[in-house]
Amino acid sequence: MPRRVEIAAHVLVPAPASRVWDLVTDWDRQQDWMPGTRVSGGHGAGAELVARTEIGPVGFRDTMEITEWDPPRRCVMKHTGHLLRGEGLFEVSQAGEVSQFSWTERLQLPFAVPLPLLWWLLLPAARWGMAAALRRLARLL
Repeated sequence: MPRRVEIAAHVLVPAPASRVWDLVTDWDRQQDWMPGTRVSGGHGAGAELVARTEIGPVGFRDTMEITEWDPPRRCVMKHTGHLLRGEGLFEVSQAGEVSQFSWTERLQLPFAVPLPLLWWLLLPAARWGMAAALRRLARLL
């Protein structure tokens, strides 16, 4: 039964990389594109972030530390909470008038998950949520 998962989503937007970066690292505005999530914290390597994610009556707190900060290209966050461990990556690249934003989560689950539950429920739900967030992000940009 696996305990490590990787989930990734990407979106192309007709905006410069700097504009994409400014929006995705504006923690106070993250709830505008990431449904059910409020984030607060600082910027730069070593800064701490706290996210609160709620889906209906279920929610959890996610603490993070920024381990890599390379504006406007890359931010790596180490998940340090009790529920989520691992790392999250925000990456922005630009080709002409279009930028690609990539969001990757490499997570260590707090418990082993049976393969059918992981493949048929948890991963599809997580991928759907990330894709929905990136569609909202694209509309904002």
